[in-house]
Amino acid sequence: MGAPLAGVKVLDFTHVQSGPTCTQLLAWFGADVIKIERPDGGDATRQQLQDIPGVDSLYFTMLNHNKRSITIDVKHETGKEVLWRLIRECDVLVENFAPGALDRMGLTWDAIQAANPRLILASVKGFGPGRYEDCKVYENVAQCAGGAASTTGWRGDKPMVTGAQIGDSGTGLHLALGIVTALYHRVQSGRGQRVDCAMQDSVLNLCRVKLRDQQRLARGPLAEYSQYGEGIPFGDSVPRAGNDSGGGQPGRILKCRGWEQDPDAYIYFIAQAAVWKPICDIIGEPDWKTDPDYASPQARLPHLNEIFTRIEAWTMKHDKFEAMDILNAYDIPCGPILSMKEIAEDEALRASGTVVEVDHPTRGSYLTVGNPVRLSANPVTVQRSPLLGEHTDEILRDVLGCSATEIDAIMWSGAVGSTPKIAAE
Repeated sequence: MGAPLAGVKVLDFTHVQSGPTCTQLLAWFGADVIKIERPDGGDATRQQLQDIPGVDSLYFTMLNHNKRSITIDVKHETGKEVLWRLIRECDVLVENFAPGALDRMGLTWDAIQAANPRLILASVKGFGPGRYEDCKVYENVAQCAGGAASTTGWRGDKPMVTGAQIGDSGTGLHLALGIVTALYHRVQSGRGQRVDCAMQDSVLNLCRVKLRDQQRLARGPLAEYSQYGEGIPFGDSVPRAGNDSGGGQPGRILKCRGWEQDPDAYIYFIAQAAVWKPICDIIGEPDWKTDPDYASPQARLPHLNEIFTRIEAWTMKHDKFEAMDILNAYDIPCGPILSMKEIAEDEALRASGTVVEVDHPTRGSYLTVGNPVRLSANPVTVQRSPLLGEHTDEILRDVLGCSATEIDAIMWSGAVGSTPKIAAE
């Protein structure tokens, strides 16, 4: 069987992270993703955070696998003609320009629909309709506006953003789902449509448990938060709660043996009600199983600090992997705090395709993440990112059906810049 999105042509007018995350997913599932780039440098992330001079950065390579690159000067008359020919041939156009940029380029929705009624126009924006819709947004701005920062960090301290790219990559994931849904709808309707995804909306979708807690707070204190057990009154908004669990089961990050030297010698431990009795036995507090102050989940809530202090006294006697082995034998939910070094070197993650090693003609071998979504009938091979304009000739030939004479004329016009020549791989 072919790849699930085989035959779908995606015009990738995206840059940096949110859009490329989306189009990379589509490429992994078999879509022919044609990345349009400026001849004079291409996607800005090719040069950002470069660790090897003159070589595409890891920022770029890790977000643009399985794609083809064509360079087009969209201000050049011949370049505009090539772009509109691609629009008429493709199924999806994905963009994450600043608000209004696409219209200023002449790529209005009405013009696109007139050229190709079946085309799906998918856009990432910072905000949806409202007072901020014209504002430019980056990752951390989205985390702040979407409610993540106000609920992350320690009580009494300033808000904090998370290391996970929930604004950029999170929005790309949401947009990919919207595109696939629109493609399915097109099968029934025969027409394309607009798919819009705001970064603020995507972050909020990932913070829904905090919106849940905001409504619960109106009816009384949040008993699973540490401050409840400490007798600290709640305000009128969901507080920052450190490493408290976001669910109904109390959880904390606890020190393990070696924490004094290793900043990641910690484990996340959830005191789940279903395994409370083995927890008591493991940590050496068997009387807690019947003590009325500890025997029930409700009774334990005022004592969470004391409980986790005692559990931590036990975890500090073991390294995080030893603790995992002991706790897993009793189905006690827990997880080690893994550093990026540990993840990069994890053989199981490499074997599963979660982490993939890729060869690149100018960079050499590098490590990247694999497709997090696995289909049993459609395994994904992660292919390297394209060099700038690498596939210009073949896209003009295979997608637009240009003759050799036409390709030469387009090249000589200056509309596509110069294209790289690489040795056969």
